[in-house]
Amino acid sequence: MPAQTVWITGASSGIGEALAIQYARDGARVVLSARRKEELERVAGLCCDAGLSEDSVLVLPLDVTDWVSLPAAVQTVLDTFGTIDLLVNNAGVSQRSLCKDTDMAVYQKLMDVDVMGQIALTKAVLPHMLERGSGHLAVTASVAGKVGVPQRTGYCAAKHAVMGFFDALRAEVEGQGIHVSTIVPGFIRTDISRNALAGDGSAFGKVDEDIAGGMDVTECAEVVFKGLQAKKREIPVGKGKEMAALWIKRAAPEALFRIVRARA
Repeated sequence: MPAQTVWITGASSGIGEALAIQYARDGARVVLSARRKEELERVAGLCCDAGLSEDSVLVLPLDVTDWVSLPAAVQTVLDTFGTIDLLVNNAGVSQRSLCKDTDMAVYQKLMDVDVMGQIALTKAVLPHMLERGSGHLAVTASVAGKVGVPQRTGYCAAKHAVMGFFDALRAEVEGQGIHVSTIVPGFIRTDISRNALAGDGSAFGKVDEDIAGGMDVTECAEVVFKGLQAKKREIPVGKGKEMAALWIKRAAPEALFRIVRARA
């Protein structure tokens, strides 16, 4: 049986990079996408160090907000490897600003990158999977897709939106051989806060204390990899108190609202 083809967006750093290396170790053919080609080439080298041959790694620079370019990108992957077995929609940007201080342009960018980009690429890949009657679609959501927290109004809105979209998509396509997984990370040690948008659209530029104390990104990737291999519909991953919020939200929402308010 040929190796599966795994396409990961946001593959130039963080969870995407760590997950690419995990799949490389497993022998999958890996497609690496993000905007920064030089960083993708660095990750491609790490995938080869993990055991993949050069012809099993495709560096495919991509801006998920450029919807017009996405069908051609899908065709490039198909022309190279013949199939797309797993798409991990991992591109994204976070936020660190109060609502009153946040430009509408920042909210627009959060929605374009974190929501519409994921939907557009998924729609471009979906016909191929439906035609084959098999495939796996995943998205990196967040605990912020379940719980609203201060200074993340736009980010929480975006992650709530992708949770809703992919849950609904699962209901549509699961009976046609397509698996859909939502990945729900808590605090993971990446550059997500450093690269987050401030209220004026500039980079936040600092590492949150919560992020600094979060789960190691390689450990995170191992959990996500196992969850995807098991075709889990939802994959929570993290080790801090934020993970308890997922269950408190269901069992005692008023208590959670008080806890979150205290953080403000």
